[in-house]
Amino acid sequence: MNGLQTIDSASIERRAEINAELFNRFLTYLDAAPKTTETYTRALKQFFSYLVCNGISQPKRADILSYRDELSNTGHKPTTVQNYIAAVKVFFSWTAQEGLYPNVAERIKTPKIDREYKKDYLAAAQVKGIMETIERDSLQGLRDYAVFALMVSCGLRDIEVSRADIQDLRTVGGDAAIYIQGKGRAERAEYVKVPGQVEKAIRAYLAARGEANEGEPLFASLSNNSKKKRLTTRSISRIIKTRLKGAGYNSDRLTAHSLRHTAVTLSLLAGKDITEVQQYARHANIATTMIYNHSLDKAKNGCSEAVANLIF
Repeated sequence: MNGLQTIDSASIERRAEINAELFNRFLTYLDAAPKTTETYTRALKQFFSYLVCNGISQPKRADILSYRDELSNTGHKPTTVQNYIAAVKVFFSWTAQEGLYPNVAERIKTPKIDREYKKDYLAAAQVKGIMETIERDSLQGLRDYAVFALMVSCGLRDIEVSRADIQDLRTVGGDAAIYIQGKGRAERAEYVKVPGQVEKAIRAYLAARGEANEGEPLFASLSNNSKKKRLTTRSISRIIKTRLKGAGYNSDRLTAHSLRHTAVTLSLLAGKDITEVQQYARHANIATTMIYNHSLDKAKNGCSEAVANLIF
């Protein structure tokens, strides 16, 4: 038999080569989007490295459990452990399907993930205050203001902002809208309405930026090394984090994704129906939107104050 069962008679170097060959065959089978492939690549390389470093040539269920525990014990977040073990489970499901190696990862449990959101949201007054600190007398300021306004008003993810082109800003039914390529999507199949104030901010930035083709990125880099190129998700995250810090909000719980969290939360606070908010947030499952509702219900719960009033 070939695959993992041949590793026991090889050197460490040869084991690594066989792992790579097997991994490449798996990726071909996976036929996934680039982002998913990147995630599986990172997760499985970590696992293969664990096998090699521990001299494991024929992994058993106990080895997978030990690997999971080591991930947890070395400070990896529960979500990371869950993702890494999920990749291992899919991999061994494939090896069993191909007759290469038994599925030793079947029914391996992963850490339970707390469904409460780990990022804080901003109150409307806080958002307004932060945006007032973003200067708009420079191209960078105009760009950063437009990016911030778009993300916090429309609930866009950093990947969606990164992928947007100038031509994606259109008019739909008399309203400004931006067509987006959502997470895990291969094309721009949906759009979100853009409030007039946000469209004005984007247009002001584009006007200051100067002549550009419609196929160029909506938001471009200003750095010398990547000038006029598309902003990466990392750059967008850095822009938002810098602007948050500049306004005095220096917290690990406030990031670029907090703006999406803020958008959904504020729409619920504004009294919008849960199904309308689900559509606005583009949640495939309304249960995801309900998490926000549950968090708000908890924040509004006045039981502790009522008990304290009775006692004190």
